[in-house]
Amino acid sequence: MEDLLAIPEEERFHEIIDGELVRKAMPSPRHGAAQAELAAEIAGAYGLRSRGRGPGGWIFATEVEVLLEAPQVYRPDVAGWRRERLPRWPDESPIALRPDWVCEILSPSNKQNDLFKKLRTYQRCRVPHTWILDPEAEALVVHRWTPEGCLIVLTADGHERIRAEPFEAVELSVRGLLAGDEGEQGA
Repeated sequence: MEDLLAIPEEERFHEIIDGELVRKAMPSPRHGAAQAELAAEIAGAYGLRSRGRGPGGWIFATEVEVLLEAPQVYRPDVAGWRRERLPRWPDESPIALRPDWVCEILSPSNKQNDLFKKLRTYQRCRVPHTWILDPEAEALVVHRWTPEGCLIVLTADGHERIRAEPFEAVELSVRGLLAGDEGEQGA
């Protein structure tokens, strides 16, 4: 953790995965667009300023450092906390409170870490909901933590409109979350 904190904050796009300091790859335009669209859609309905579009009750951040367990410090693409658990942003970084929801958006350079190492840690740390969004496959996989282990509760591809936990109050387009035109095929 000392190695991570020694990097100037404006240059710190790193994670500690299984004790190893790993620099996150710069996102591709497709990855960055999907991250922005997902954050806007979810926060627009559930965030601090939902403006009646949804039930609110959450706070969200992109690429924020989260200490899940020593020595795991991740920067989920998008993370959310229920307001009753995190009423305001803490001053410290990394945030030591486990998120209630995370979404990892896959890219070729981080796919193995996101699908295996990080997903296992999210499960071990009992993150209630984990989404894996894959721009290349145009797919979303939703995981829910249970005491028996993580369950896949939804799989959807680009043409589907879904209600995905924990955000079932709002219908979402998978292709829309990927920042694709809902009318285009194979975007």
